[in-house]
Amino acid sequence: MYSRALSDVDLAVTSWIPVIVLAIVFAMIAIRRIGHNHIKIWQAMTIGAIVVLLLGQISPIDALYSINIDVMVFLFGMFVVGEALQTSGYLNILSFKLFHRARNMDHLVLLILFPIGLVSAILMNDTLAIIGTPVLLSISKRQSISPKLLLMTLAVAVTTGSVMSPIGNPQNLLIASSGMITPFITFLQYLFLPSLASMVIAFLVLKVVYRHQFGSEIVPGNFDRAVPNSTQARIAKASLGLIVVLIVVKIFLGITAPWIDMRLSYIALVASLPILFLSSERVKIVKNIDWATLVFFASMFVLMASVWQSGFFQELLVSFNVGITSIPAIMVVGVLFSQLISNVPLVALYLPLLTISGSTIPQLMALAAGSTIAGNMLILGAASNVIIIQNAEKQGETLSFLEFAKVGVPLTILQTLVYLFFLVLMV
Repeated sequence: MYSRALSDVDLAVTSWIPVIVLAIVFAMIAIRRIGHNHIKIWQAMTIGAIVVLLLGQISPIDALYSINIDVMVFLFGMFVVGEALQTSGYLNILSFKLFHRARNMDHLVLLILFPIGLVSAILMNDTLAIIGTPVLLSISKRQSISPKLLLMTLAVAVTTGSVMSPIGNPQNLLIASSGMITPFITFLQYLFLPSLASMVIAFLVLKVVYRHQFGSEIVPGNFDRAVPNSTQARIAKASLGLIVVLIVVKIFLGITAPWIDMRLSYIALVASLPILFLSSERVKIVKNIDWATLVFFASMFVLMASVWQSGFFQELLVSFNVGITSIPAIMVVGVLFSQLISNVPLVALYLPLLTISGSTIPQLMALAAGSTIAGNMLILGAASNVIIIQNAEKQGETLSFLEFAKVGVPLTILQTLVYLFFLVLMV
């Protein structure tokens, strides 16, 4: 009897190990420095994945199966396109066309929030995070304005804008593929207006937090539009055009032939093919893509799978059995739990609970909104945040955990109230 009790205690302690490791990883990302050593986000996550593997909290086979190949292929393809756009100089043209009319910081921030936010609903937030980071860092240097303000604006824009579309982010895609809604019509009907309102709120919060930076002047025409390599720029432009065309095809197929599985990973991979086969700089491009972020994602899948297998968060979520299917509860759980197990695993966990209880459309939209705007709260709340910071650190810029939270926490609270108001109104 004693030995059985002892083994039960050992089992309970063991089940906590992945959660403790996750907490330590969060602490490392928040502090970002141990002694004189600077810890990068991907390094912290990789250490966590290695620890749970070494401690036997997840088997090597389960670890391999936990890595989402679709996400990895999508990111690889988009990194290839993003790197080609940057090295060819075509990003300079895009930035000039979008931002050269900005006359002051208010105008520039609005041009980032709304156009990029709306496009992220079509091209997916991770895509805009990849493409937008080098563009805004270039503007920051040429205009001598705060890179932190522009990076934070980009992070908020791609997260908030992606809420309104079933293809704006992976978790929305998961909800849309459940078959319980008419994807594009439903998302726009329930989430378009609150998303626009949330972008306005984002502008106001950014202006308050970065009020001293909003005094910076914009020099008209001081935007780089030179193209150092016209041949490579044409290839990169073709790849970008392929992304747009294939996304339009995907939307059309989603409406007319939903049984055809045209995955985002296929789109990204096909779009990268002109660069991989036709570009004379393909070796350099592949070498320079953001491998650190790919390592981060692989490590994150392993660590989160270990946490999932511990059953800790499933039990914690089920323990909130009072009103667990109410719209306010779904929103709050979506925002808070996404900080701990990330939004895609959260949606995968929550969807069955809603299905069993006879979910309504407002409940599903609450799950989409809550799990997505969670990305505005803390760095690990959205993959796009990590992509932005990892790409920025390659150029010597970054956002710390606390710098992000200073904007993200109040912004997420306000946006949650906005979505709650609209969703409850729609019931």
